[in-house]
Amino acid sequence: MAEKTSIRRLYGRLLTYVWPHKAAFSVAILGYLIFASAAPVMAHLMGVVEETLTEPTHEKIVSLVLMLVAAFFYRGIGTFLGKFFIAVVGRNVVHSLRTELFNKMTRLPSRYYDSESSGRLISRVIFDVDQVTGASTKALTITVQEGMTVILLMGYLVYLDYTLTLIFLTLMPFIGIVVGLASRFFRRYSRRIQKAMGHVTQVTNESINGYREVRTFGGTEYEQARFMKASDYNRKQSLKFGLTDAINVPLNQQIVAVGLAVMVYLMFGRVAAGTMTSAEFLQFMTAASLIAKPIRALTDINGVIQKGMVAAESIFSVLDAESEPDSGSHKLTRAEGRVEFDGVRFSYDGADKEALKGITLDVKPGTSVAFVGKSGSGKTTLVNLIPRFYELSGGSIRVDGHDIRDLTLDSLREQIAIVSQQVTLFNGSIRDNIAYGALANRTDEQIIAAAKAAHADEFIRRLPQGYDTPVGEDGLLLSGGQRQRIAIARAILKNAPILILDEATSALDTESERHIQAALEEVMKGRTTFVIAHRLSTIEGADRIVVIDQGEVREDGDHLSLIAQQGAYAQLHHIQFSE
Repeated sequence: MAEKTSIRRLYGRLLTYVWPHKAAFSVAILGYLIFASAAPVMAHLMGVVEETLTEPTHEKIVSLVLMLVAAFFYRGIGTFLGKFFIAVVGRNVVHSLRTELFNKMTRLPSRYYDSESSGRLISRVIFDVDQVTGASTKALTITVQEGMTVILLMGYLVYLDYTLTLIFLTLMPFIGIVVGLASRFFRRYSRRIQKAMGHVTQVTNESINGYREVRTFGGTEYEQARFMKASDYNRKQSLKFGLTDAINVPLNQQIVAVGLAVMVYLMFGRVAAGTMTSAEFLQFMTAASLIAKPIRALTDINGVIQKGMVAAESIFSVLDAESEPDSGSHKLTRAEGRVEFDGVRFSYDGADKEALKGITLDVKPGTSVAFVGKSGSGKTTLVNLIPRFYELSGGSIRVDGHDIRDLTLDSLREQIAIVSQQVTLFNGSIRDNIAYGALANRTDEQIIAAAKAAHADEFIRRLPQGYDTPVGEDGLLLSGGQRQRIAIARAILKNAPILILDEATSALDTESERHIQAALEEVMKGRTTFVIAHRLSTIEGADRIVVIDQGEVREDGDHLSLIAQQGAYAQLHHIQFSE
């Protein structure tokens, strides 16, 4: 009962997306009513055919032909109105769902992406929404159209002979039992198919994006086997779904056929006894025969509905997920750049221990702070808390004296520019990638100036189309160093008072690094800059160097003072330079 309620609730929620298009939906319903009402008219005309055959006068033949043409024209109007306007509604529903789902994904917190595979998320936008299309268009079309046809034909049968019709109606509970059992299996296999599609998408995505590593490390056969396993699981579940569907439809047809056989037997008895005319026999027989097709269509569409409901459940689970918390009300205009960490604690979901254990730092405006330490010590985690990619577990971070949780996310992130080790470029031109998002209104002069500051202008102008050169998916048409300089130019163009450089020069060769280092030193002037670097040579000039180990601050000072302490930083420095 709870599952039935859930399905009803899901379909009810899905239909709320239909409401904005109620005018088109109403026209579609009118079309279905016209189509359905044509069915008993066609059955009734069979009696007229029999009467015309008995007395084939010219007037009766012409009248019959005109009635047949009118009946088909009438049904054709209904078919057009129903199918076209329900298609309008259906595509609008799918568009609304797909757009809302994508928009929701852009607002989900980082923790959500940590626990969900990218393949499953992509599969929701493409595969799941497509399944909902079936439930919101095809299924709705058939349910309304064929459902109304069954109701009107049943009414016509009752009008002709209610006692015979009652015999047919006694079969309905049996059909209901078969449909109910099939629905349970449909939902089970639909969930497995969804999961399998997520795996197929994931493996495909990883193999395509990492094709160089796949071929370099001899992973071709491994990836092929991994894809075959994911695809084979999807195949098996789809076959189980198909088997259920293949049993469901003919079984229901057989039940209907038994009912029709009983009625035909009884009707011949009535004709022989003289209680039913041959015209009434043809009308009843035609109506009873016509009812078999819509019943079959209604049972056949059950699988599509169940697929759509499981897909809707998956989509709504994302839409109902908590968005990135943005409870702040204060809007920061242009920050001076003072950042205070006060007892900052943080732990990842499911982690046994804290990633950060009460870090306290006071960073003055316009100064540069370098975080050093072993991999996994918490450096990147700490800087990711500043733009609130993750929420603090304890303590607070303040920008210009304002707790970042009191600031609106947009105004907080307007103050921050980030250049990370893993550069993200979008499939567009170099200009589009430098002036990305909120920077799209910047002038060509500003874009070129930012590129020059990042030492990117020189290589951009050598490209065939200059700043209009496409970078390819994820910037694959550019070298690693070129991608990094585009990202740095983007950060320079933003002109934010707080700058985060997470291994920003890691992808550059020695010559490029020297140019970029000089550019960054210029850009860092007057900005509060947080630098994460494993190569200590790149951060010797930082105003302040903070050594983090296992989520705690071990040392804090400038390069010379930390070398003099002969502690962890001096040891790291000695190891690197002795190498």
